[in-house]
Amino acid sequence: MKALNFKKHIYILGFLAILSFRAQTQEFELQSPDKNLKVSIALGKDINYTIFAENQVLLENNTLSMILKDEVLGENPKLKSKKTNEVNEILEPEVPLKFSKITNHYNNLLLEFKNGFSVEFRAFNDGIAYRFITKKVGKLEILKEEFKINTKPDYLLHLQQTPAFKTSYEYPYSHMNSEKLSSDSEMSTLPVLIEAENDYQILISESDLYDYPAMFLKGGNNSLSGLFPKDPLEYEDEGDRSVKILKEAEYIAKTDGNRNFPWRFFVIAEEDGDLIENTMAYKLAREKDEKNDFSWVKPGQVSWEWWNGASPYGVDFKAGFNEETYMHFIDFASDFGIPYIIMDEGWAETTTDPYKPNPDIDLFKLIKYGKEKDVEIVLWLTWLTVEKNFDLFETFKEWGIAGIKIDFMDRSDQWMVNYYERVAKEAAKNELFVDFHGSFKPAGLERAYPNVISYEGVLGMEQMGRATPNNSVYFPFIRNAVGAMDYTPGAMISMQPEVYHSQRPNSAGVGTRAYQMALFVIFESGLQMLADNPTNYYREKECTEFITSVPTTWDETISLKAKTGEYAVVAKRKDDKWFLGGMANGNEDERVFEISLDFLKDDKKYKLTSFEDGINAGRQAMDYRKVEDEVSSMESLEIKMVRNGGWTAVIETL
Repeated sequence: MKALNFKKHIYILGFLAILSFRAQTQEFELQSPDKNLKVSIALGKDINYTIFAENQVLLENNTLSMILKDEVLGENPKLKSKKTNEVNEILEPEVPLKFSKITNHYNNLLLEFKNGFSVEFRAFNDGIAYRFITKKVGKLEILKEEFKINTKPDYLLHLQQTPAFKTSYEYPYSHMNSEKLSSDSEMSTLPVLIEAENDYQILISESDLYDYPAMFLKGGNNSLSGLFPKDPLEYEDEGDRSVKILKEAEYIAKTDGNRNFPWRFFVIAEEDGDLIENTMAYKLAREKDEKNDFSWVKPGQVSWEWWNGASPYGVDFKAGFNEETYMHFIDFASDFGIPYIIMDEGWAETTTDPYKPNPDIDLFKLIKYGKEKDVEIVLWLTWLTVEKNFDLFETFKEWGIAGIKIDFMDRSDQWMVNYYERVAKEAAKNELFVDFHGSFKPAGLERAYPNVISYEGVLGMEQMGRATPNNSVYFPFIRNAVGAMDYTPGAMISMQPEVYHSQRPNSAGVGTRAYQMALFVIFESGLQMLADNPTNYYREKECTEFITSVPTTWDETISLKAKTGEYAVVAKRKDDKWFLGGMANGNEDERVFEISLDFLKDDKKYKLTSFEDGINAGRQAMDYRKVEDEVSSMESLEIKMVRNGGWTAVIETL
């Protein structure tokens, strides 16, 4: 009897403890406008949140906090007030990579706490986001930010892992179940993609990143936690394009106490193609200053000499990084309506002095010659040279340069994140656009400064044989899903991976010719490269005419067929023309899809011009076939792609 009474006593105490805990815990819910997504927030000893899709738990009991030098924001939080509101508006990007009009519809929950901070949650129809806001006097030293989400053992993670914070962001994706990702595993850059239950996919990244380091993710015990590089205090030059960090601060950021912090967001996709169509990073980014006019920014294609070694052949001059070769590139660009050429490493006498062109090149003659042919010049620079010569923006404007390609940053600590913004601001002041090469992923700067028209941060085709379709087919779902991507496509020499061999000047791409052509439609960049040399493009004129007709900005994007890591087929509209592109990995000898053309809407006939893998493309990757036909919105297309293959087309009014 005593034992039973004791057990009953323990049960009552436990029940009272649960009631006491619930009494101390405040709970809130925020639903998406269509009520399909939900985030549940619990305030107790910490700030805890769970993300649902159709009432199914996707990420449970996740926590967030910010550790300052003298306090922890989020520990035993004391709620002061809450505010909810709904926003439904149309955004019109200056550089529309997916849509010329973006619907920005969300429900918002602002939780304000007593010690000068808030946490803001947003629920969109395609995702959940949150951020910290502080209203404190003076500077904050942030030692750490806690971002911790709990996954399930069988969740499949797609990660670009790196051994250090100093990274080129050019690693292939790793693919592993959550239970296999341990604390000993290498950390990952953002974005990260999670394949969860019931075919839901969760893309994790950040936006509105400024005066703060980029986030990396570390695994362990079926969870992912944020990691951040510390702020560098002392460093010395390490060659002509890097520095060696000698001393770091204890903090990850020293920043203004009255500010908004970066958004942490989760794009939640029920269909794989939803990832391709999402615009979350843009929607959460800072707006541009209305006082600034960016109407001068002109995205477009660019001919690039570095990948092919400045090596046109069949010409009557000695090819190389010299004046005659660059004039030839300008002629080529003019012939095909390409608005820009890049003069990469070699245009200047040294990589450290941006004011002394290569003595073999009359740069000013080339600038003048280009303008006569409606072709402008973009100059390549190392970030270190830019930093040491910050007045070069004004000089380049005086010279008549259109934009700059800045390379080898390879870092994303607070100092370097601020460097990106300083460059964007100074370049905008002098009406220069910027392509950040050797960079981290887009994180919102491009909305505040639309002259930032592309970023690398990807294992691109300059990596030759490492740039395989098996890896690149993930880009529409992960890397390109957060913004512009400088992949540098356009190889006219194509090979299947088992026979691949390539070296400049005879550079080649892995995958079929139709695959290379389709990348111009599928991959998004405000400055889209043509990486091969003019001779090869002249030789393959019908392919070049198609490639150079593909826009770099779009009014509408539709995912037609998509499976993460296997294939992607998209349709994109510019004015009244539709361009279609498909790419496939190498896991199947052939894929066949039936594509409905109901997106054409009007019941009339259209002209279809398509390029498809030839009958022998599975072996000889340069084999392709051009097809012309009439189609209507009532019809469907059957498209075929061989292994590592592609398909592309344009549909226009007759």
